[in-house]
Amino acid sequence: MRKIGLANSYLKNQSCKYLSRAILSFLLFSLLLILTGYHAIFQTQNVSLVDGIGFVISLIWLVVFQYYQRKYHTYKGGRQGEKAVVNALTNSLSDEYYLINGVYLKGRGGDIDHIVLGPSGVYVLETKNWSGEIICHGDQWQRPGKKIKNSPSLQAKYNTQKVKKLIDPSHDFRGFKVWIEGLLVFTNTYADLCLNNPTVTVLRLQQLTSYIKKQENNRLTNEQIQKIIKQIQNA
Repeated sequence: MRKIGLANSYLKNQSCKYLSRAILSFLLFSLLLILTGYHAIFQTQNVSLVDGIGFVISLIWLVVFQYYQRKYHTYKGGRQGEKAVVNALTNSLSDEYYLINGVYLKGRGGDIDHIVLGPSGVYVLETKNWSGEIICHGDQWQRPGKKIKNSPSLQAKYNTQKVKKLIDPSHDFRGFKVWIEGLLVFTNTYADLCLNNPTVTVLRLQQLTSYIKKQENNRLTNEQIQKIIKQIQNA
């Protein structure tokens, strides 16, 4: 598989941002806690109002640290999931296939995790590195007792529509419609998927490359694939 020019460091930037904020907030928490304790022990015999306020502020920074830490692990997990997808694709698909990672389409919303282009069509991938029990009913996703706010299947369909709008039908595709499909890929082996009529194709990472290989749609030539790549790059 060939990886081409569009690259995006969004997840890397976000994970680095929240890691630095987590470290800073933890340092502030520790410093305030030390100063408050020092003042209470060595400066006064009784705990003063200042000591109480200092302790409360230090606890606030502890809460802030925990928030940034969770955000860091979320983005770090997403980044690990996307790396796993890239490794699986590049190790299993031939050079007939092309991979674009982290596609950002100006004025069209958020990032697209991956786009795979090959002889059988175009595949728009939404990657999730979630673990635990995950329940799907159509486009509604939830964990036990908690609804997932941003539906991954709706995101996959939305991204697929964005890519479809980029494919100019005036180009020569030998008279057939280019096959474009959105795929939702779960990379974490500890994800327990309970699927009920999902509206997009849902795959585990180990199923991804075999699914792409076995599609029996009209074949695109390398020249036609290059035209599609240019349309995406120029968007």
